[in-house]
Amino acid sequence: MKKPENQIIVILGGRGDLAVRKIIPALFALFRQNLMPERFAVIGTGRNLITDDAYRLEVIGTVKKESEGSPADATARFASFFHYVALDPSAPEDYAALSEALERLRAGFRIGGNTLFYLSVPPALYDDITNNLAIRGLNMEGDGWKRIIIEKPFGYDYESAVSLNRLLLRHWDESQLYRIDHYLGKETVQNILVTRFSNGIFEPLWNRNYVHHVEITSSESLGVEKRGSYYEGTGALRDMIQNHLLHLVGFIAMEPPSSIDSTSIRNELVKVFESLRPVKPEEVGKMTIRGQYTGAHVRGEWLDGYRDEEGVDRASMTETFAALKFSIDNWRWGGVPFYIRTGKRLPTRVTEAVIHFKPTPHYLFSGDSSCDGCNQLIIRIQPDEGILLKFGMKIPGAGFKVRNVNMDFHYSDLADGRIPEAYERLIFDCMNGDSTLYTRSDAVLAAWKFLDPVLQAWKNDSTIPVFGYPAGTWGPENADDLIEEPELTWRYPCKNLADDGIYCEL
Repeated sequence: MKKPENQIIVILGGRGDLAVRKIIPALFALFRQNLMPERFAVIGTGRNLITDDAYRLEVIGTVKKESEGSPADATARFASFFHYVALDPSAPEDYAALSEALERLRAGFRIGGNTLFYLSVPPALYDDITNNLAIRGLNMEGDGWKRIIIEKPFGYDYESAVSLNRLLLRHWDESQLYRIDHYLGKETVQNILVTRFSNGIFEPLWNRNYVHHVEITSSESLGVEKRGSYYEGTGALRDMIQNHLLHLVGFIAMEPPSSIDSTSIRNELVKVFESLRPVKPEEVGKMTIRGQYTGAHVRGEWLDGYRDEEGVDRASMTETFAALKFSIDNWRWGGVPFYIRTGKRLPTRVTEAVIHFKPTPHYLFSGDSSCDGCNQLIIRIQPDEGILLKFGMKIPGAGFKVRNVNMDFHYSDLADGRIPEAYERLIFDCMNGDSTLYTRSDAVLAAWKFLDPVLQAWKNDSTIPVFGYPAGTWGPENADDLIEEPELTWRYPCKNLADDGIYCEL
């Protein structure tokens, strides 16, 4: 792999939860693989005043678990590249110290002006930080490139997303903005493109002539845990569908890009989002299902309902389960229904996409001409990453009784070692200036524009119910009503790729 150019990485919020859990371990993983620049430095910022040495001890503690198997001095060498600046993100005067630290390190390490700013802070601080960096001229690229990584949510709805985008673009170009979605950093998400566009057996069938419907599931067995107050203002649709799952739809439905580069791939993703058929306000009740988990005994343990969680309103209408049916109005997918669902406190943690192929024109065996026993291609994103193909085989014995069998491949079989974490890949790409797996502003706005009528209807139309579902089940039973054929249901995946069934373990 090509090593990134020499640069300084600034982690705004360098002592926060995201930095400790994801960013610093990702940098350490790159360091261990000799994938960091030849010359680099990392500046962490925080509100409290501590010394560089104290911060380095925190960094060593952060990567202690990941350091197993590394040379004894690896963590100390890694931590030696870290520096600390006390900074209040909302105080313009504090950025003078950051500017001075950058100048000092650039001169001391002979790095030049290349700088990556990672905003590991709440979105409410994005405006202050990007504005204050610009006041100090830290957005100017005369001496080298400047890039900013920002975390979701990219807005709360369409209007707020437009407003946020306008604020970011006041002082920064779109080419400098890297909106990170960790789902796009997963190897199995990227492998969707390879599966589709490098195999002649799949791409000719990947259209309305052969595909009956597409379903995408992202389930979590955990509840909201200690994040109840945050989740109250978010909900399942904003938290998962607007970004993660619509991007999976984009990779599955996009046209072949002219080349495997950032601009070409992201152009095709935007075309998919712009082709999503708008959901009319009067259709929301028929095209969507929302639910909220209730308390239940699961394997002998009582699990609280959502409204009993810490920080949650006892009369909350926030959805912990959301399912949508929609169409993509273009030549490839016209008439093919897409189904998406996501939820918390479901039986298992799994994310996968299922391509359901149409039945044969004349079904000769078992007398069943429905799509219930049709071929399926399952692309497992997590866990037990891989691909599963379901097809019919004759059961040994007299007659022609047919049963679906599985042919599966596990992605780990391709890897000689570990499969890299999503943040590791995404940060490495940003250091190299590769924005392929980052979200562009027009894609963000197109996704919000599609979902905004749903959010507004859920907020304003009291006739659209929030269905309860017991913890440990697959959500409201009404979710099956979204699927057009009455004999069909969702696939019920287990944590093991080749298994399925409604009784998967929580």
